[in-house]
Amino acid sequence: MNKPTKIPVVPVHLVVPFILITFCFALWGFANDITNPLVSAFGRIFNQSQTISSFTQVAFYGGYCLMAIPAALFIKKYTYKSGILLGLALYAIGGLIFIPAASTGLFWPFLAAFFILTCGLSFLETSANPYILSMGEEATSTQRLNLAQAFNPIGSITGAWVAKEFILAKMNKLSTAERAALPSDEFEVIKMADLQVVKTPYVIIGVVIAIMFVLILLKKMPKSKQDDGNKGLDIKGTLNRLISNARYKEGVIAQAFYVGAQICVWTYTIQYGIKVFMDLGMIEGDAAIEAGSYTIYALVVFTISRFICTFLLKYLTPGSLLMYLSILAIGLLIPVIFVGGLFGLYALVGVSACMSLMFPTIYGIALKGVGDDAKLGAAGLVMAIGGGALLPYLQAYMIDTFSVNISYILPLVCFVFTAIYGYRSYKTYPYQG
Repeated sequence: MNKPTKIPVVPVHLVVPFILITFCFALWGFANDITNPLVSAFGRIFNQSQTISSFTQVAFYGGYCLMAIPAALFIKKYTYKSGILLGLALYAIGGLIFIPAASTGLFWPFLAAFFILTCGLSFLETSANPYILSMGEEATSTQRLNLAQAFNPIGSITGAWVAKEFILAKMNKLSTAERAALPSDEFEVIKMADLQVVKTPYVIIGVVIAIMFVLILLKKMPKSKQDDGNKGLDIKGTLNRLISNARYKEGVIAQAFYVGAQICVWTYTIQYGIKVFMDLGMIEGDAAIEAGSYTIYALVVFTISRFICTFLLKYLTPGSLLMYLSILAIGLLIPVIFVGGLFGLYALVGVSACMSLMFPTIYGIALKGVGDDAKLGAAGLVMAIGGGALLPYLQAYMIDTFSVNISYILPLVCFVFTAIYGYRSYKTYPYQG
């Protein structure tokens, strides 16, 4: 009796295309997490409030939000390869715009660079996930996507490390107060030098992205069954069905709150850590570098927890796991807000363990049962990343008005919403989640 043939996760003839597209997962993870510490860094460089500096995240995640549906329509009309190439082109252009931005000595050109860069990331994320699914047999599609997604946190950890070692560590160590006391000409010299430090990693990654663009352009890539033009795309009908679907509609809202919470937690870990270490006697510059290490620890915890939570899904429904993780995150944020110090910082790192599986879990619950409407529905869930544009701005306002500890009430409230969605997904909705 012949043994059944084992289906390969990635067919041999698709290994090179798979590697090229998988590398894109690491590239957008790198962009996300090299940028988070810059909110605090720009505050020091330009001697401006956290509220103003938080426009870094408004521009960054605003690009995701505004470009998600155009990206989905573009990919539907053309091909996944075209979507990835356009995404890489915008990513590279955004990175290279840091050259003139640093020369101006102004804040807003950096915001333009971030916005263009993340318009590219929106195309990449909208294209790469379904493209990886299509690179082989349907029976192994989930394994294939999980393998590709494993490289995203590797890119994230690398981005956070580069931010710590090549931006925060190389900036001038003068504190915000010391910079404010300098004569204007001395302040300008230090500011321009620090902007050159910020510029360098983005220019390098822009060049790397340009090389990736050429490699994918020249490589013959496989065609997907979905590369069939825009026939049959009923936008109005699809939108009407999605809006009337409570499971999906509430999922988009939950995703916006989750992404907002995630970006709040990670963006202001630096600010929280600076306060902790300055209270222990460090100067602001050294405190920023030490706090940068904790963003890396958070990402490592996030990555490890992803594997643990994936295992737990064998025993728990996605909705119940989402609810339990949200409740645990709320519990950890209580000492972050009311205790502070190193204990609060450790608890803040622990929140990352709770967040590890939230995005894909909400994504999967929301799209369950929507059939062909998932093509446009997925774009709506990418648009929800816009929560990462608005909520960090609100948290920055709370930091400037109250304190960094009190500001973490905002992500706590966000996790209340994700807990409710998790509960409703397996108690209320018609499909078990």
